[in-house]
Amino acid sequence: MPSPFRAPRAYRIAISSFFFIQGLTFASWASRIPDIKNAFDLSDAAWGGILLCLPIGQFFALALSGFLVTRYGSRIVLITTSLLYPATLLVIGLASSPVWLIVALLLTGFFGNIYNIAVNTQAVGIEALYGRSIMASFHGLWSLAGFAGGLIGTFMIAKNLSPFQHYWIINGLTLLLTFLFVRSTLPRDTRTSDAKPKLFVKPDNAILILGILAFSCMICEGTMFDWAGVYFEKIVAAKKEYVQFGFVAFMSTMASGRLIADFLIMKLGTKRMIRLSGFMIFIGILTVVVFPYFVPSIIGLLITGLGVSSVVPLSYGLAGQSKTMPAGQALAAVSSLGFLGFLIAPPLIGFVSEGYTLRTAFALIALMGLAVAFLSGKVQRN
Repeated sequence: MPSPFRAPRAYRIAISSFFFIQGLTFASWASRIPDIKNAFDLSDAAWGGILLCLPIGQFFALALSGFLVTRYGSRIVLITTSLLYPATLLVIGLASSPVWLIVALLLTGFFGNIYNIAVNTQAVGIEALYGRSIMASFHGLWSLAGFAGGLIGTFMIAKNLSPFQHYWIINGLTLLLTFLFVRSTLPRDTRTSDAKPKLFVKPDNAILILGILAFSCMICEGTMFDWAGVYFEKIVAAKKEYVQFGFVAFMSTMASGRLIADFLIMKLGTKRMIRLSGFMIFIGILTVVVFPYFVPSIIGLLITGLGVSSVVPLSYGLAGQSKTMPAGQALAAVSSLGFLGFLIAPPLIGFVSEGYTLRTAFALIALMGLAVAFLSGKVQRN
């Protein structure tokens, strides 16, 4: 889809910045989870129940996100949610009771899902301009933002800044990025299907498989975001200033893996890359479970980060090429299933750890790596 307005590189840089906004917003929330949990003095099960509000908010936006992007275009939806999604952090920071925290997380899940569909639809259009796989590099910026968000969170904690003060600073950064790059967002979306936009669209088998693949991978990713810090605090017994090191290790290799994933996909092929990724996820998390000590756990999370790095970008890229559904709605189907795993895993971990142990919960999540490896044989390339 050639554009008469700007060079492909300008669009790529702009949308990379919006992926950075998305990753920074979520990582900023994740980096303060131990503090927020302790502030309300909640048990693991109660905290898991509150975290469930994120996927519930995401579920409310499930059908609406794809419809809005298909009906009005990803550009206007992205610009709107680039303001609303980071602002939900301020609502979280202001929450004075579990009830208000529930409301805040519902809003975060709702606007986060719509933002995710809009920014990935933009990425599909830019990938079409390039004529080759570049989706992983966009998600690499998301991961770099997560890495940066983890470091910023560690710094804010060390300076004894409250989550609300922390989140005001993050909102300032995201507003600046939006202002700088809003003019270079892609004006029109790629059309892969002539189907008219509908509020509910039943995905075909190929899209459903991609959704299950994203779901299996992002269960592991969501666990690392919300529970890596708690695991290092409770199981690894790391010092307070080192509690976030596991999360930072995971994010560092996930980010670096995504920056080279497009090259590896071209060399290894889609199915082989997914299969290798699944085995790395399994081995990485299993290392953390079997050897719950600082250095082995860091190594395990480094391996896990590499494992999850390419699976979701591949799933999104293939979904955006669907010939049976509009790109926005195909992405919405795959992304919604993926983010359902991403957001539903943390509360499930809380319930399992309450009934058994946190190590048992992590061991169950390791099995999802094997599921990713198994599903690699069922992926269809478009």
